[in-house]
Formats: sequence, structure tokens, C-alpha cells
Amino acid sequence: MLSWASRFRLRQRIRASLWVVPLLGLVLGSVLAQCAIAAEGATWVPTSWRYSAATASGVLAAIVGAMVGLLGFVVTIGVLVVQQATGTLSPRYMRLWYRDRLQKAVLATFTGTFAFAFSLLRSIEPHAVPDLGVTLAGLAVAVSLVLLLVYLNRFTHNLRPVAIADLVGRLGREVLCRAMTAARGPVPADGAPALPDGPVTPVRSELGGAIQAFDVAGLRATAVRYDCVLVLTHPVGDFVPPGTVLVEVHGGGPLPGPRRVTGRIALGAERTVEQDPAFALRVLVDIAIRALSPAVNDPTTAVQVLNHIEAFLHVVGGAELRHRHILTGADGRPRLVVPGRTWEDYLQLAVTEIREYGASSLQICRRLRALLEGLLAALPAGRRPAVRAELTRLDASVDRAFPDPVRRATARTGDRQGIGGGHRPGAVPPA
Repeated sequence: MLSWASRFRLRQRIRASLWVVPLLGLVLGSVLAQCAIAAEGATWVPTSWRYSAATASGVLAAIVGAMVGLLGFVVTIGVLVVQQATGTLSPRYMRLWYRDRLQKAVLATFTGTFAFAFSLLRSIEPHAVPDLGVTLAGLAVAVSLVLLLVYLNRFTHNLRPVAIADLVGRLGREVLCRAMTAARGPVPADGAPALPDGPVTPVRSELGGAIQAFDVAGLRATAVRYDCVLVLTHPVGDFVPPGTVLVEVHGGGPLPGPRRVTGRIALGAERTVEQDPAFALRVLVDIAIRALSPAVNDPTTAVQVLNHIEAFLHVVGGAELRHRHILTGADGRPRLVVPGRTWEDYLQLAVTEIREYGASSLQICRRLRALLEGLLAALPAGRRPAVRAELTRLDASVDRAFPDPVRRATARTGDRQGIGGGHRPGAVPPA
């Protein structure tokens, strides 16, 4: 029986594959062709749906060739996406692009229509023509063309950096909300879980890799079953080498086997966004700093990405973040301790690299200041010290990059459009 981690990795491979759904379309097309052949001669079929053997052969042969050509066209678009992502976007975005459902639906429709038409073509005889199947093949071509136009429209509009930033930002916020709901639990008065007395047994990883996800419910159930506390030592997203301690088991009774514990922690070659909202923020920052590179030199794109980073930070700032999430069993006793990320971790990830790479850009300095001032005005008092610290670091970067007093004063003026939006005084509460 596959472990939870193996099933998780299998699901990831299926969702990221570009051949599983088209293969199903190929099989379904062949099956539907046999059904159409079996239904030939039914009385409900209109008499106008009649074709000669030559006409049917010509139509189906043209459909087979057209589907092969359209498949090649979609593959060409895929190559362009790869070039765009690796050149001006973030290679990490490719993991999200592989999962596009519309793309898989288009490929499945094309392969299914191909298999349907080819199967019908093989069944044509001089005095036996699958008239119903030929008509349905024509309808399938029409559906394929509509899907192709929809896919092309999406490709031309959604491959812009700002559209991708909007997509990734929304996905990150959804993952954050799910993660906060799953990790919700009481916090002891002293801020640390009451761990049971007794030896601490480390559980090490057999293989290395990036921690992609935890089976939170399964780990908590294991801790309840063996009357122990499982303390996870690394958050989702960390890369761990072989032999790293993944879990510390606190308890003096019979302990779960190492495989029972590690089988609920999925390791992979790279991070995923399923339980890691910081990975979505990482992709946004990657897009922004690539726009700031000397080879691209597009600070306006970085400013547009900062808009979505700011929206993400406002959601994070209002969430109940903890350094460690403590989950209890039905008896109210701590059973699972999961490491989390603090507000400072998210804020540092969001602004540090953009500030360092964009320190010489007036647009970036002004947009970053407006972002931080907006956070000061909107977030609770407990979040503001970290924001003020980032404002201090931004001031220091501006002072180093702009020795001229006039340009320095301009760079230290917040502007939500970078340049041209104007400063709105009074938005920052007093320190």
C-alpha cells in the first residue's frame, strides 16, 4: 500500500503531466467511435446525415490531418511559454503552468477527435459508411476550433507578467487561508507546548529533498494513537539532505515506526504551492527582480508586481501567524507541533531583494515606500515594528544610491504608481 507521501507525489505528477489527460481523450475517442458505429442504422438518425464512401473518407482524412497539425501548434505555443518563463518570468512559474486545465482540455479534445476520426476511417467500406460518426466528427472539429480560440486568447492575455502576478497572488492567498485553517489550534500561556517527560526520539529522512507537504491529520492521528507528541523540525519549503531529523517524537511509551512518520511527509525535487504560500510570494519576487535586471531594465513591470505583493502582504498581516502551530487531540493535549512563518519572514521575503536590486530606481524606491506606508496605516500595532525597520533599511538604501539631495528627496517620497501617482500625506500613523 502506498504511503501518504507517495500518493501525494503521484498526484503531483499527474497534475503536472501534459500527457495523462490527452491519453484519456485518445482512449475516449476510440470508445465513442465504436459506439457511433454500433448506433449506425438507428431510426432516429436524420436522413440528411448521409455520406458517400468517398466523401466520408475525404472528410475523416482531413480531420485526422487537421488534428495532428493543431496538436503541433499547441506544442509550439508550449515552447514559447517555456522560453518566456525562463527568460523574463520565473522558472518556478512553470510548475503552475503545467497544471493549466484549459491546456489539458484542448490537448484531450484534439487527441480524442483524432482517435474518433481515425477509428471511423478504418470502418468505412463501399456499402457501409458511419454517417452518424462522420457528423459527430465534424461537430468535434467545431468544438476543437472554439477551444483553440479560447486557448489562444488566454495565451495572449495571460502570459503578461502582471497577469501572471495576479494569478500567483490569488493562489498564494488561497493557500494561506487554507494553511491557517488547517493549523489553527490553542497556544499555551508560555508560548511553548507542554511536551511530555521522557526520551526524545529523532526520526530522520532516508532521502533528501524539498519538503512539499505534511499530512497534518495523519500525523496528529498517529500521535494520538501512540500517546506521544510529534514535533516537526522543518517548515514546508525547506530542503533537507539525507539523514536530516524531520520529526522529534516526545513520549516514553511505544513509539511509531520511522516509516509510519516519514510516510506522511512528502519530499520532492522542488517546492510546491499546495501548503507553502511563501512559494507563491517567492515567484512574485522572482518576476519583479528579473524585470529589474540590467538585461531587461523594466521597473514598471516590477511596480505592477509590487501591487500584487502588497495585496498579499495585507492578507498575511491580518492572519494569525505563529512561529509554531500547536495542534491538540480530542483530549485537548498537544499532539503535533508544526513550524510556521512569522510576519517578519514574509515581509523580508517580499521586499528585501526588490529593495537591493531596485535601489537605484526612483520608481521602485517610491513604490516600496508607498507599500510600507500603506502597511503601517492598515495593519495592527503588533505588525508595525517590522514595517518601520524595513522603512529604515529603505532610507539607508536611498541615501547610498542618491547622493544628490534633490533626487534623494524625490526617491524618499512614496508613490503608488512609482512616478506620477502623487504622494498622499497623512497616510502613516504616528510612531
